[in-house]
Amino acid sequence: MSVAHVLLGVLADGPAHGYDLKREHDARFPGAKELPYGQVYAALQRLERDGFVEVAETTRDGGPERTVYAVTAEGRGELAGWLEQTEPAGPYAADELVRKTVTALRLGADAAGFLRRQRSVHLARMKVLLAELDATTDAAGRIAVDHTISHLDADLRWLEAAAARIADGRAERRAGA
Repeated sequence: MSVAHVLLGVLADGPAHGYDLKREHDARFPGAKELPYGQVYAALQRLERDGFVEVAETTRDGGPERTVYAVTAEGRGELAGWLEQTEPAGPYAADELVRKTVTALRLGADAAGFLRRQRSVHLARMKVLLAELDATTDAAGRIAVDHTISHLDADLRWLEAAAARIADGRAERRAGA
């Protein structure tokens, strides 16, 4: 539900309609594929069904009707829980790591704490994979484990770089104050 959680993070800044949510999502993740409008509205329907957002108003400014959504207290709780959870270390977790980190930063949540917790999860997984690599004798098995280790290593380097950027940003803000 990561896209839905990111949309909750955008709505935590204030009510918005689907067009604004899509535009803000795309602005927050400029290197990612643009979010299709259909995915925005499908996510909003699920979020509304689950009680995480509600319709704040419906407007019409000479064009099509626009529904403005607002996050509910339950939605804020869901968002906070999502931001606290680490992700499994392994294939394809990086997109979710980036989404959580950027959302936490935008909300002023503890992104550095999330990165520290996530690094621990990744290091534990790396330990398991290295033991697996030592126990694997065939070339094909070692190649498969090597692939996973390489991606995990890249994630670890990214986690450290992201934590350093956050620390640098804090230092710059303190120096400017």
